[in-house]
This record gives sequence, C-alpha cells and structure tokens, in this order.
Amino acid sequence: MPRSEERPEPIIIQGGMGVAVSDWRLAKAVSQAGQLGVVSGTAIETVLVRRLQQGDAEGHMRRALDAFPYPAMAKRIVERYFVEGGIAPGASIATTRVITDQPTREQLELVVAANFVEIYLAKEDHSGVIGVNYLEKIQTPTLPSLFGAMLAGVDYVLMGAGIPKSIPGILDRLQDGLEVELPLHVEGATDDDHFVARFNPMELCDNDIPWLNRPKFLAIVASATLASMLRRKSTGQVDGFVIEGPTAGGHNAPPRGKAGLNERGEPIYGDRDDVDLNAIAKLGLPYWLAGSCGSPEGLRQALDAGAAGIQVGTAFAFCNESGILDHLRHSVLADVLAGKVDVLTDPLASPTGFPIKVLQRDATMSDDMLYAERNRVCDLGYLCHGYRKEDGSIGWRCPGEPAKAYVHKGGEQQETVGRKCICNGLLATVGLEQHRGGKAELPLLTCGLDVANLGQFVQAAEHLDYSAAQVIEHLLTGTPKPAPAAAESNS
Repeated sequence: MPRSEERPEPIIIQGGMGVAVSDWRLAKAVSQAGQLGVVSGTAIETVLVRRLQQGDAEGHMRRALDAFPYPAMAKRIVERYFVEGGIAPGASIATTRVITDQPTREQLELVVAANFVEIYLAKEDHSGVIGVNYLEKIQTPTLPSLFGAMLAGVDYVLMGAGIPKSIPGILDRLQDGLEVELPLHVEGATDDDHFVARFNPMELCDNDIPWLNRPKFLAIVASATLASMLRRKSTGQVDGFVIEGPTAGGHNAPPRGKAGLNERGEPIYGDRDDVDLNAIAKLGLPYWLAGSCGSPEGLRQALDAGAAGIQVGTAFAFCNESGILDHLRHSVLADVLAGKVDVLTDPLASPTGFPIKVLQRDATMSDDMLYAERNRVCDLGYLCHGYRKEDGSIGWRCPGEPAKAYVHKGGEQQETVGRKCICNGLLATVGLEQHRGGKAELPLLTCGLDVANLGQFVQAAEHLDYSAAQVIEHLLTGTPKPAPAAAESNS
C-alpha cells in the first residue's frame, strides 16, 4: 500500500467521536466522499465483544476477523464471545474491562484484533484514507491498539486529551515490529519510579510481523504553546495539528487561568484561550481548525486563516451513518428544528477531569435527577487513574466508581461529586448498553455547540435524515475543489 504521505491532505477531517459514534460505517462514508474518515478508538475492544454477543447479524465482525492476519487469535475471540442469534433481550453482556499495565495475552489479542476489525471494515473496498482517534488519557490499551490499527493499514492517528509526545516515536518502532513502551501517568509517583506500559508485537505474533505502514500523526491541541512543544520534543515526527476551540464537542481543554464558572456552572473561557494561529503557522506543519467550524463559512474562514481545512464532529454525529441510535438522532434533530437544544459544558461529569459537553435532554442520563437513580458501577474502567500504592505498585481508581471504593483507594470524597459513568453511557448511546437486574444503562449524548446549526442539513421535521456525503458537499460549497489524486488500490 502507498505510504500515506504520498496523498494530498484532506480538507475535512471527520471527528473521532464517542464510543462507536464514529464507527467504521461513518468513517468509510466520509472517506468514500474524498475526505478523512476517522474511527473512534475508545473502548473498541468492548465494542467488538458486544457486537459479537448481540449476534453480529450482518456478519461484519466475523468477516473482518476472517481477514485478521493471525487466524488462531481470531478463532479464539469468536469462540469466546460470539452468540448465534444474539443474547436474550435484557440479558447481561459478557464482562470486559480495560487492560491494566500488566495485561494477559488474551486481553492483548482482543485489543489488537478489535482495532484491526474497525479499520479493516472502514477501508474495505475503496482507496480513501482512514484515521483513528485515541484519548491520551486512556493509556493502557494504546500500544496494542496502535499495532492493531497499523495491521489494517490505518493512514492517520489522531490523539488529544493530553500531551501525546511519545506516540510518534512509538509509531516509528511499531512500523519495524519493535518492542515499545509508554510512560504512564501515576498519581503520587516519585522520581525513582518508572511506571510504563510495554508491548512486544513480535512476542504476541510469534515473530511473524507483516510490513507495516507508518501512519501520519496529528496531535489535537488547544494552544500554540502545546503545539510548539510537541513539534520540538516529541519522540518522532508530528505531521500536523488539529486546533480545537472550547466550542468543540466532547472533551475540552480546561480554561487557562482562573476565570471561574458562569451562572450555569460552566467553565468560563476568555481571550487567553484563543489560539495564536500565527504561531501555529510558523511551525510549518498543516493544521485544521475545530469547534463551530461546521459550515461553508467556517471552512472558508479556516482556509483564509492559513489552515489546511477543518475538523467537523457534530454534523457527522447526527447523520445517517453515525453510530448513534436512530431514535436518539431523530429526537435531537427534531429538537434542533424546534429550537429546543441545550448543551452544557460540564466541568465535573467526566472522570478525566476535563470539561465535557453534554446535551441536556430528559431522555438521557445528562438529566441529573435521572442519573441520580443509577447505582454507581465501574465495570469497564477506561477512565480509571493510576495511583502509586504504598508498596510501590500501581493501583487504579475512578471518580465515577462507588464513592466508598474510591475513598478506600486513597481518593478524596469530593472528587466523586457530580461524576458520571461516561463509559457505560456512551456505549448505551450506540445500542451496546449493559443490562443489570432488568435495567439498561442510560445513554449519554455529547456534542458541540454547533448542534444548534444542524438545521442547515435538515429542512423539515418530516424528513430527519441526511448523509455524510451531504454534509461534505454542503461544507465544500464555494470552496475550489483540488485536483483529484490518482486512483489507488488497497493492495
């Protein structure tokens, strides 16, 4: 397969959203329309397990696993998790939990295969480019996730929610099948500690590694200072930046300074949070703007400012190919047309400690009264924090877990207040919810402030559907189209 740097840069990057909101179907649709389709890599192994548990009715998961270069691994996964016809309605799904710094071989196989599956399906039967988005805050699955995505020929890796300066060098080493390690954030670590996650692809794959493409790496940042630091101090080549403003959906960088909260309890962003695009441009790398850019005017303004284009999330999150359940998508779009949508930048909801934009609707667990009825359960653990235990080992705790358990592990009671179970909520949003005692986990809808402008794609309440291709066509209105690249095969 040609190296990704031989291709022209995309004008539009589709955001990597939620857990399976931007799954392989959405990424593929965007890529086939000539732009960069991005798969969300968050909790991707849990997504695979739950799709298999639900019966994989269309056979996509098993077809991709049939193409996995390590058949014995794929066979073990299917035998362990696939349920013919799907589990009974309301039954609990098999338990999976994010891997720790000491994963089992079975866990590594699942993470590698799950990332391969999603990228393979996104790239199947066309020659467009596909990216994958990971959160730097979720560290322990990162190394096997990158390897699995590279096995499927991923073209771009995007990462935000932290400072991913180790990732470029890791991509360089994985390209050659070399062992890699990633420094872990561990609260209470001393100068003498060396907490890392390690992954040896040769060991996992019995010294049989195919030739791998080194994908381009785009860092998602909210300041020129961070971009400059990554440009200078990353362990390998950074290929560009996505510059996210505070109106972007999902997690946001906290405000710079101590501006406090507004009357709704939201963090206040000010002039210090405006990104110095002149400083970004001087870094000499392509960059894309994100956050309320999802319109033809937004794209033209970004291009005029020197950007290569824009990253758009919310418009794609509610299109036909999105992983969000149809009834939720349609309900939100109906509210948009009625002028009833409201988005809260919640500084507490996410256990990451980053503010997160949550759609305020009675039908979701963003309603605090509804969510208060949920018994706290932390059975996935993707947003657990590492902490140094008294014996010098790593422990794991999450502010969204039962408060008593969090405090027992040395956490502060105050840190649990207002937290929500992002992991379970996002899985419910795409129809992969867990059931406990006859109750299903409630969905959590996150989006950007651009949700109020989705009427540009939906004109009437009688027809609440629009495609990813329509989003792209609309966004490119008035923008000169670049010369098409020569057709390329996937072989």
